[in-house]
Amino acid sequence: MRFTASLLLYGLTLFLFSGCIDEEEHPDTPQGNFEALWKIFDEHYCFFDLKREQLGVDWDEVYQRYARQFDSSMTEKQQFEVMTRMIGELRDGHVNITTSFDYGRNWSWYEDYPINFSENIQRNYLGTDYRIAAGLDYRRLDDNIGYVYYESFASSIGEGNLDEVMLYLAPCNGLILDIRNNTGGQLSNAEKLAARFTNDEQLVGYMQHKTGKGHDDFSEMMEQRIKPSDGIRWQKRVVVLTNRQVFSAANEFVKYMKCFANVTVVGDTTGGGAGMPFSSELPNGWTVRFSACPMYDREGRSTEQGIAPDIQLGMTAEDEAHGHDTLIEYARKLLAE
Repeated sequence: MRFTASLLLYGLTLFLFSGCIDEEEHPDTPQGNFEALWKIFDEHYCFFDLKREQLGVDWDEVYQRYARQFDSSMTEKQQFEVMTRMIGELRDGHVNITTSFDYGRNWSWYEDYPINFSENIQRNYLGTDYRIAAGLDYRRLDDNIGYVYYESFASSIGEGNLDEVMLYLAPCNGLILDIRNNTGGQLSNAEKLAARFTNDEQLVGYMQHKTGKGHDDFSEMMEQRIKPSDGIRWQKRVVVLTNRQVFSAANEFVKYMKCFANVTVVGDTTGGGAGMPFSSELPNGWTVRFSACPMYDREGRSTEQGIAPDIQLGMTAEDEAHGHDTLIEYARKLLAE
């Protein structure tokens, strides 16, 4: 999807340029690092309205509450702890602080939810003789249903890989595409895989980029489109399996797939992560990452808080006790109908 990729690059380039001019310099002190951190988010973070509406986050109030906690006697570890708590109020998986001694994050967006996935049970379905093509694990199940597991969109896949997978699974009556625990990676991999499931160019969503330092300074909505692949495309029914750890590029992939015919999403609401991440640096050298460019579904709704499945389903204790995956078994029955 070259058009979308170029738009994303264009938006981030504008953001980078605007972020490098007229920036106030802060001293490398506990108070200076706090002021720099708060200001970076205040001017460049893209979800303040959404976080206020859904979580009650008032960024000005956050400043007043946390500024009182910084003084010149603080150690690096103390600064890190308080800063991590502050940015954690946004409950955004793309919001992090990276230091030489720790990685600041708030993962409550998935840690507070059922896992709905077991690697041990998955081995009962993959076995030991499954095929591997780049980042894809795949096989034909004994009821002639194809099964593909994609653990991370950080694992690159080539068009040749996808042709081989599609060709091998072509005799199957349907396909299970399992992306549970896939926390994202490269959007280009999500777009490349999605292009195998549509025969027509599809509008799949929108994105914006930051145009200024105000909380509401955004560009017009720019279309995201998926064009059908020139390679082998899947023509039968597909079930996409999700859980709460489906995030970022994987969240986008679910957004794309819900636009296509013959696709059913089964599992839990995804983890979200609908903001393109960008990085900056504090005076002490710590790296800060945050959501900079918001993305939406084709109805213009934010998917930052996740995407609901077509069929809500979780693992049952009874199935787990018998070594069965509730979601895979449900998908097999659905595809056999």
